[in-house]
Amino acid sequence: MTILSAYDVLIPLLALVAGAAIAWAVARRRGGDEEPPRTSARILFPFVGAELSERALRAALRLARAERATLVPAYLVSVPLALDLDAPFPRTCDTAFEVFEAIEQRAAREGVPVDARIARGRSARHALRELLADVPAQRVVVAAAVGERHDGFSVDDVAWLLRNAPGEVLVLRPDPHEHAPPPAAYDEDPLLRSRPAA
Repeated sequence: MTILSAYDVLIPLLALVAGAAIAWAVARRRGGDEEPPRTSARILFPFVGAELSERALRAALRLARAERATLVPAYLVSVPLALDLDAPFPRTCDTAFEVFEAIEQRAAREGVPVDARIARGRSARHALRELLADVPAQRVVVAAAVGERHDGFSVDDVAWLLRNAPGEVLVLRPDPHEHAPPPAAYDEDPLLRSRPAA
């Protein structure tokens, strides 16, 4: 008959408890590192033309990241009355896809999902109305046009948006002295990527 000492029982028991404690700590740390699940929230970022307001894009990305929301960049196309709303615009679509690619690269670095859209209308406001009806968004981020800048919305369009958007609207005034570089330049020039907010 074998007689076990206290050490023979205590040491394996302590090893078992220590192993369980380590496994629990590792599981807890991994659980803490996991990001909370994405919400169904959407941040709408409509724009016109091939130039983007850097300030507005940064704000939209920050909001989407903070709220774990999807960024919805929307290129607004004004279709002349003489043409059907569904008429093809290959050059316009090429421009839109270039801008979307630049936005998606920026968003990927921030961990923000993107759902890009092209909205058509007889004017920027009409396209914006169609977009708001199609995309339920909690917030809309737009740049206001200043001076000769063409990367924002007119005062009248901003006023219309403030009256008609179902969610919150964030209007950003671009720096009138800062020329918006083409979207591809954001990824080619590291100074543009790290440029401080104006």
